[in-house]
Amino acid sequence: MHLYGLIGMPLSQSFSKKYFTEKFEKENIKDAAYELFPLDNISLLTELLASNPGLKGLNVTIPYKEQVLPFLHAVSDDAKEIAAVNCIKINNNGQLRGFNTDAPAFRSSLLPLLQSHHKKALVLGTGGAAKAVLYVLKSLGIEYAFVSRSKGAGFTYEELNRSIVETYPLIINSTPLGSFPKIDTAPAIPYEYLDSKNYLYDLVYNPSKTLFLQKGEERGASIKNGYEMLVGQAELSWQIWNDNTL
Repeated sequence: MHLYGLIGMPLSQSFSKKYFTEKFEKENIKDAAYELFPLDNISLLTELLASNPGLKGLNVTIPYKEQVLPFLHAVSDDAKEIAAVNCIKINNNGQLRGFNTDAPAFRSSLLPLLQSHHKKALVLGTGGAAKAVLYVLKSLGIEYAFVSRSKGAGFTYEELNRSIVETYPLIINSTPLGSFPKIDTAPAIPYEYLDSKNYLYDLVYNPSKTLFLQKGEERGASIKNGYEMLVGQAELSWQIWNDNTL
């Protein structure tokens, strides 16, 4: 039995186990299973690997996408540049190879609604999830600015005004705000200045229409949640785990 799984903390709202279990059933893959491995500390990864010799691959989620890097024997070029890993391939010799499937999945999900005037983006949040977003924006030639709660590079939420929202029409939420179960929360941007030129993308996928997206839709903005990206990164992970050349 080939075992795959997800490491992170917490994992109670995880999409991955349900997705892969249904995938294995639908595609009649009988020699594979997918489990959740909540880790209180990334140092417990060594123990997890030792006690599960059948592990062939892992997905990595909050808060370990960056913390896992020192445990890996090799990292793909793009994951190295992003400085975050969300997919680990475990080779037969026990070597751990790190990849980032978030970036290509985000890119393919973002593109369908992207228009020529979306030349600048606001990225809400500065955590690990934002790193793959920035990598993609750079590759597309889209200028970006961070928005965070504290002073630093970019803007604070309090500084956002009509001019900024008009100058940066693409707005990407990389924070967990608005995700289940706290669905009545949303990033504190000035929604009253949004219009049909804006494109709001939320990495959150549960609920399917967050308060952030609802407020954007009410102002005529294009909206998209993170479900398509999530499916994309999962399928890319599966390809990596089953690629004997990697």
